[in-house]
Parts: sequence; structure tokens; C-alpha cells
Amino acid sequence: MRLKDNYFFTIREHVNDEESDSGNLLVRAGYIRKSSSGHYVMLPLGLKTLRKLENIVHEEMAATGALEVHMPHMMPEEVYIDSGRREAFGDSMFSLRDRNWRPMVLGPTHEELFADAGGMYIKSYKDLPIVLYQMQTKFRDEPRPRYGLIRTREFVMKDSYTFDKDQAGLDLAYQKQFDAYKRIFDRMGLNYVIVKADSGVMGGQLSEEFQALSPIGEDILVLQEDSDYAQNIEIANCVPSSEESTEEKLPMEKIYTPDAGTIEDVSNFIGAPAHKFVKSLIYLIDGEPYCLCVRGDHEVNENKVLKLVGGLEIEMAPAHVVEEISGASVGFAGPIDLPCPTIIDQEIPLLHNVIVGANETDHHFKNANIEDMKYDKIADIRLIVEGDMCENGAGPVVFKHGIEVGNTFKLGDKYSIAMNLYYTDKDGKRVPCMMGSYGIGPARCMAAIVEQNNEENAILWPKNIAPIQVAIVVINMKDENQVALGEKLYQEVKALGYDVVLDDRDERAGVKFNDMELVGAYLRVTIGNKAAKGLVELKEIRHDSEDVAIDEVVNVIKQKMS
Repeated sequence: MRLKDNYFFTIREHVNDEESDSGNLLVRAGYIRKSSSGHYVMLPLGLKTLRKLENIVHEEMAATGALEVHMPHMMPEEVYIDSGRREAFGDSMFSLRDRNWRPMVLGPTHEELFADAGGMYIKSYKDLPIVLYQMQTKFRDEPRPRYGLIRTREFVMKDSYTFDKDQAGLDLAYQKQFDAYKRIFDRMGLNYVIVKADSGVMGGQLSEEFQALSPIGEDILVLQEDSDYAQNIEIANCVPSSEESTEEKLPMEKIYTPDAGTIEDVSNFIGAPAHKFVKSLIYLIDGEPYCLCVRGDHEVNENKVLKLVGGLEIEMAPAHVVEEISGASVGFAGPIDLPCPTIIDQEIPLLHNVIVGANETDHHFKNANIEDMKYDKIADIRLIVEGDMCENGAGPVVFKHGIEVGNTFKLGDKYSIAMNLYYTDKDGKRVPCMMGSYGIGPARCMAAIVEQNNEENAILWPKNIAPIQVAIVVINMKDENQVALGEKLYQEVKALGYDVVLDDRDERAGVKFNDMELVGAYLRVTIGNKAAKGLVELKEIRHDSEDVAIDEVVNVIKQKMS
């Protein structure tokens, strides 16, 4: 591509409405442009980069024997009702109606249709296993799109699905896809970790996430660095931080705590540390009130609670519900005879003589013990904190942030049963297929690569991803010798199959250099005054420039691109 009179532009200033380095740099470098909140135009350089990432995925999917299909963007809402997921997706699903007023949705994911596609072919055990995949646009009405391409309302996803006759087959298919994912992210040059995760609305037996490490990552990863332990914070199990107290248990006593409705208030009033308190928080789980109790310096893990009670939705109860349940103002509820199910964290029984709400405004109990409390369950319901001992006993955990770029699920027979996907086994019995589901977001990968590889005014692409692998910059477009040499090198490098541009614009040298750094040209060949002496300047990403003889520059380019 010659840049003069072509669709190429950059923005020198930082973009105000982009919060992340990747969003800012990709907009400034002319890769993407926001059309509305959560929706982006993929411009020529951006699309070229995206296609490179997609091609890596296509190649690795082909290596697993997967066959590509394409599902519709829009489908009847009843498809998700039949599988039981319409309610789970809730407002995140884009809904509309056709001209016959039939409820339709834009697909957030396609397990249901792939199960249906499997059923078109699979009749007997002899038809298994099979693997299908697609590269297709998904739609999710994110409440808060952010970080450029990392969280959008419309995005391309590669989703693949394996179909097997039994658990052993699913295990083999899952490992094959899992290994392909590792090759994909290795080829993309991402620094990533693999963590166990919550399966969420997908359901199934197992979920693992491929997380690109980044400070702006929305997921908190719990790692034990001396072992292979890696979990998403949503599911990380906690071990009690101490053994049972040896303190002698004292009789419970009600105390007056005026206007002390928070742990901090009561702590200051009484002069006791936060870990001597039990927080009693009233939640609504699928509309029903629950009291959840954790130590004063801990927080409730809502995901663990939902799994424990089999709920779908959880939220803090509004003030009027708290007051109705506890008979007191917000901040004074406690696990003493509350008229609702109460779940106590596993650490509470180890504490002696704690302070709890008295279910009476401006009052607390001190010296409360597990025997004084009314509860329905004792379980691990708290969020793990950095420095907690790992459940594997190897040492304390550390936190890192990650951008989820891929995920893998063992779905089992969840969707097969819901979508009537059965096969006939050797004995003539109808058996549900075992399914796996696997997703990668190429555009999110693109953003994650930039997050991990950038400077203030430069994208530092890996050479196999860079949309401009070689940039030939002619300094003086009025110098016929420079122009001729630029054209010659452009044609020679292009013939080698590299992605090359010729910067033949009538711009100052500094503008051209800055633009090539901003867009992340992997190699820059500068043709300037030294050309009269038989030299050009070669600059490789992350390296200093060097002078190279004109007769040798093509060979040097081949060496650096090999």
C-alpha cells in the first residue's frame, strides 16, 4: 500500500473518551473508531490485524478437525426459552420483534443452535464424534461498555462445539481443543494464565478461562506462585485464616451503640478491631430475603452464595426490606432470631465473643458466640483476599488482573437434553450427546496484545501480527533517486509476501517516523540523504536503528522477519 492519496490517518492527541491504552492507541493509530457506546468501526488497519488473528484461529481449528459453519445473528426468542437461558441472560440480550410480532433476539452465544445443528446429522453412535465452529458476531447489551474493544456490545467470537457419545470422549475432545487454545495464544504472543472459573449462564461441568495479564483486566485472578494453582476470584475457595479461638466464652450482652450503623462506626465507638465483628447483610436471592454473615473485615462472595442455594439472581435488599426483616434500621441486623434463612461463613464458629447487630436500632450484642446464633447453613461464602493461604497448602495467594480472551466449557448433556439431541447406542438405547463449548474473542485478543505491548505513542506489535511488517519511508519526495529506490525496495519486499507500505506522503520526516511508530510498523526502512552513499536506515521495534547497505537490506529484512 502506498500511503499517499490512500485511506490512512492518525491522531496525534490522546482520545478523551477512551479509558485504556489499547483503546486510545488503536483509535489514534487509525485502527478503530467508536460509532456509539460499545460499537466500533473496524478500519482497514484494524481489520487487517483482526484477520491475522482470525487466521491463526482458523488454522488451529482446522488442525483439530473442526468444520466451519455460520449461524444466524437473529433467532426466535423461544430457542433460549426452551434451553432455560432466556431468564438467565435477562437484559443483556437484545430483543426485537419481526413484522408478525414474533419475539426475536440477537444471539449472545449459540449453544442452542449448534445443538440443533448436531441433531441434523447425529442419529447413531457411529456419527460421533464431530466438531463444528464459527467466526461470527455476537451481541450483548452490556450495561457499561468500556476499555475500547475489551468490553463491547457487538463483537466477533470464534465459538466451537464438540459432540461425543460419552464422558471419556468429551474429556479427549476437551483436551484437544484446550491444547489448540494454548497454541493460538502462544502464536499471538500473549502473556496469559489459565484459571478455573465459574460456568455462569453456560452451565456444565467445568469452565476454564485464558486470561491475558493486564492491570486493566476486569477479572481478578487468584494465583499461588509456587504451584500451578490459578482460579478466578469468583470461585476461589477460602480456608479459615485461624484455628478456633482459645478465648473463654462470655455471656452475650446487649449494648447501646447510638448512630453506629457501620463496622467502622461501631469499631470506633467500642474500640474493637473489625475482625471481632460479624457483619449480617440482608440480600434478596431470586426475590427472597437471606441473611449472610461474614467476619467484619471480610466480604460476601455473591457467586458462591448463588451456587450454594441454587439461585439465579442476587442483590442487596433495599432499606425497607432490611427494616421489615430485622425490625431495626439498616446497620443493626444480626443473626439472632432473624425471620429469614441465615447462612454463616465457615470462619464464624471459630470466633469467640464477637459483636453482632441486635436487630434493634442503635443496639448491638457483644460477646456473641455461635451457640447464640440462629442459622440454616455454615459454608464458605466469603471472598478470598490477597495473602490468604491457598487451599492447596502451598502458601499464600497473590492477585493479578486479567482480560479474558478465551474460555472452554465441558457442557455435558445440559443442552443435549434441553434441545433433544440424542443418539442411538449399540444396544438401541437413546442417549444424550456430551457437548463441549469453546470461545475466543479475536478483537479482545487484539486489544490485549496492545495492552501488553505499547509505549506512550507506539504500538509494539509482534511481527506476525503487525499489519505493517515493513514500512519504507522516503524522506524527500522531490529527490528522484530516493523516490526510485523507495519504489524498488517496495516492490522487492512486497514480492517476498510481507505486509509492506511505502510512505510516499509529502510530510516532514518527523511526522512520518511518529506515524510509523504509532501504528506499530515492525520494521522501518528510511531512505534519506545516506542513500547517496549506498546506505539506508533500518529500525526494528524495540531496537535502535542501524545503517544497512542498500544491496543487503532485503536480506536483512528476511533475516529479521524469519
